[in-house]
Amino acid sequence: MSMFLQTVSTVQGHSDYSFASAWHPDGRVFATGNQDKTCRVWDIRKLSSPTMILKGNLGAVRSIRFSSDGQFMVVAEPADFVHVYSTRDDYRKRQEIDFFGEISGVALSPDDESLYIGIWDRTYASLLQYNRRHKYGYLDSCS
Repeated sequence: MSMFLQTVSTVQGHSDYSFASAWHPDGRVFATGNQDKTCRVWDIRKLSSPTMILKGNLGAVRSIRFSSDGQFMVVAEPADFVHVYSTRDDYRKRQEIDFFGEISGVALSPDDESLYIGIWDRTYASLLQYNRRHKYGYLDSCS
């Protein structure tokens, strides 16, 4: 059985190499992360330009995750910053998690109640867990 890959469409806008992508659960929206320090959100119904361009603080966007309910998008830089955007507010509201460390990746629990951030460090490697606070915002530090 042979598989054929076919380009259906392309998107243009990033100015460097891409490292991450993720699909929104609705299947119409996806995000791309790039060395140009941006995360771009695309709608498959209009691929001529991104619907949103989100800028990082220090480095490339290396990891992107949408919550299973589609209400939030988590974007991680390679070090020090993780951003949580509200998709309901067109990505205009965000929470920034600022710490010192090399980020190896991010993940959300299946129920979207916890965010995990992997920290890579030869001496102090760790896993940070943040739990959702329903009253005041998405996340509150747990450990």
